[in-house]
Amino acid sequence: MTNGAEGFDSVPSSSGSNGSGRYEIGLIYLGMMHLHFGHPKQALQVLTEAVRFSQQQSNESCLAYTLAAICNVLSEFGCSSSAGVLGTSFSPITSMDTSLSVGQQLFVLLRESLKRAESLKLKRLVASNHLALAKFDLLHAQRSLLSFGPKASMKLRTFPINVCKELRLCSNLISEFGYESSTMTTDGAFSTTWLNNLPKSMDSPLLPQENGHRNNCDAHRFFTQLSTVPKSVLQLLGSSYIMRSTAWEMYGSAPLARINSLVYTTCFADASSSSDAASVHAKLIQHLAVFRGYKEAFVALKVAEEKFLTVSKSVILLVKLQLLHERALHRGNLKLAQQVCDELGVLASSVSGVDKDLKTEASLRHARTLLAANQFSQAAAVAHSLFCMCYKFNMQVQNATVLLLLAEIHKKSGNAVLGLPYALASLSFCQSFNLDLLKASATLTLAELWLSLGSNHAKRALTLIHGALPMILGHGGLELQARAQITEAKCYLSDPSYSVFKDSEVVLDLLRQASDELQVLEYHELAAEAFYLMAHVFDKLGQLERREEAAASFKEHMMALENPQDEDDPLLNMF
Repeated sequence: MTNGAEGFDSVPSSSGSNGSGRYEIGLIYLGMMHLHFGHPKQALQVLTEAVRFSQQQSNESCLAYTLAAICNVLSEFGCSSSAGVLGTSFSPITSMDTSLSVGQQLFVLLRESLKRAESLKLKRLVASNHLALAKFDLLHAQRSLLSFGPKASMKLRTFPINVCKELRLCSNLISEFGYESSTMTTDGAFSTTWLNNLPKSMDSPLLPQENGHRNNCDAHRFFTQLSTVPKSVLQLLGSSYIMRSTAWEMYGSAPLARINSLVYTTCFADASSSSDAASVHAKLIQHLAVFRGYKEAFVALKVAEEKFLTVSKSVILLVKLQLLHERALHRGNLKLAQQVCDELGVLASSVSGVDKDLKTEASLRHARTLLAANQFSQAAAVAHSLFCMCYKFNMQVQNATVLLLLAEIHKKSGNAVLGLPYALASLSFCQSFNLDLLKASATLTLAELWLSLGSNHAKRALTLIHGALPMILGHGGLELQARAQITEAKCYLSDPSYSVFKDSEVVLDLLRQASDELQVLEYHELAAEAFYLMAHVFDKLGQLERREEAAASFKEHMMALENPQDEDDPLLNMF
């Protein structure tokens, strides 16, 4: 292939023309350009022309790549009728049942693309298709394309093992590239080799000199091997680690998501594209904010902004707006929170079906801002409209979050009974898509709803919380842990059989931990609630001095909530 087509593998075409493939490749790149700028229909029209011309020229290689590009368009934009746009000349489309959903059409096309790539031995495309299938398995519940009678199971679930399998097969691509007739290690051994070959002798003078020499030689050999792998292959392998990080993030394992992000930044940073590198930095910044607070996150954000100034529609800008919005809500600065929501809305394209994730993010945050302002009907209307959009574009994972938000709106408005169906529906989505951490959050919201119905439901709520605590304490962030601890304390205090005089430290320990975590996040409303409950317990115990200290902390947080001082914060200069 010519320059500009480094990521393409080719096979000879039967036409024998010297310029064979250049026009088709140009059409593929034109289609990808339309996709980049948010024009899915034009992209499909161009790719349809590439299909027709590739078939005329018997260029099986370009036909396989075109099919993969069409899958990418369907995956990103979910066009409602791919068969209508592609026409009748493309055999995989004409043989497809028109009653199939967009997701099922995409699955058929992905399998066809993988089959063609394997038959033509297009190694990069095979790996790319495995990566696309991993993304499909991550976001789509399994449904049989054919019905096998009334006893056939209609249960819809995703299967994390399929995602891991496809990612593993994608990473096998690196084994195709050797060094001095030796085969390179696969993905797991790849990371392990790098870690084992770190020059530990620099940290400890007690290591024997010959061991240090051996480690240096091994490290040199490892990085020499790495340098022989084409950049396009390294980018593809790096993308597999980004997908691993995203998968673990969805499934709820923050440590594994962070580890895979760190592996990417350590092993693939030099070969990565600016957009991929920026997305990984954004993941690590969000991790800092959730588990360490905003101060450390903003320090890391400033470094990332300087590094990715030239990235168009940078995800770094998105994560900055997300952090500013979260902190504004926690501090009670609703004016700033709404301003940030408006900025998020401006970033998204006005074209229907384009920037769906960004539009979803903006609408979610707008609804949460209205909820914080106690504008319950407006918040519910925004959330309902968002649910309809997610349903239209088959964004089922996002629907779980929207349903949980609707439950939160009804809970805060005092209509707990109306909130219960939404919380249960969110739980159902979480179970289908294996969203374990979101499931724990939905279970916590369900417990809060039951508790708000009266003290006679305190034990039921406590049972729900105890079932979710292992996941929350093991993988949840500071805010989720604090919410769980406060709700658990409220369950004890609401239970008629609980005696403050016998087990006061159980409740007080929970509230102290929650207040410490919330002060790191500057979450004044929840921190005030924690100190209020502490003052209530100390009052019952007759410990008046401690009661006054807790009451003073309560008043301090309430005053900070009513009079936010964000205008004087130097961090806002970034905004």
